[in-house]
Amino acid sequence: MTWFRRAAVALVVGGVLLLASGLSLPAKAALAQVLMRRAWSQTESDPVRPWPWAETWPVARLRVPALGVDRIVLAGDEGAALAFAPGHVDGTALPGESGNVVLAGHRDTVFAFLGKLGLGDELELEAADGARRSYTVTDTAVVHERDTTVLDPTAEPTLTLVTCYPLDGARPGGPLRYVVRATAARTAGAGSTGARVRDGRYGVAADQRVRSPDSKPSSKTGGQV
Repeated sequence: MTWFRRAAVALVVGGVLLLASGLSLPAKAALAQVLMRRAWSQTESDPVRPWPWAETWPVARLRVPALGVDRIVLAGDEGAALAFAPGHVDGTALPGESGNVVLAGHRDTVFAFLGKLGLGDELELEAADGARRSYTVTDTAVVHERDTTVLDPTAEPTLTLVTCYPLDGARPGGPLRYVVRATAARTAGAGSTGARVRDGRYGVAADQRVRSPDSKPSSKTGGQV
C-alpha cells in the first residue's frame, strides 16, 4: 500500500470515527459531505454506503448551476438520510428514469436554496450510471402535507423538490410543504415566480386558505423537512 493510499484510508477511518463521536452538528454535516462524495465517486451499479452503519447511500447528484448548488442525494426520505442530504422519496421514479422523481430536504440546510428558484431556472440531476438530465422550473406551490398528489407519476420526465413551509419559519415541521416542480425539455411558462397554494391544482392564490384533504397524512411528505 502506497503512502497515498495509507493517507486516504486514514482520512476515511478518522472521518468515520469523528462522525460517530460527539462533534457538533455542523462539523458532522461537513464531514458527512466528504464521505458522501467519496461514496458517490465509487458508485456504479451497486450502492456504496458512505459509512459502515449507514442505512442509506448516494443515488444521485443535484446541481443548480446559477446558484452554485451541488448536492449528493441519498436513498430514502427518512430522518437518517435527511440529516445530511436531500433524500429520494421511495415509490417515485428513480433518478435517471422517466416519470416523477421526488426529492425531499430540510428547508434550513440542504434545501435552503429552494426559495431562490424561479420559473425558467435550470436544474441538473445525475444518476448513478452517469446519465444526466436537465430540468427547467415550471411551477412552485405550497401544499398541505395531506396532499400527496405531488408524488403522483407523470407522463413526462419531472423533478419535484419538497421542503417545509414557511421557508423562514422559526420552528421545524408544520402542515405545509413548499414544492418546486421542474420538467425536462420544456420551456417554463410566463407568470409570477411567487409561491401558490395548491387546492387540487396549481394556480390558487397563496393568500387563500389551504384545504385539508380527507385522506390520511402520508409518511412520504408528512415528516419534518
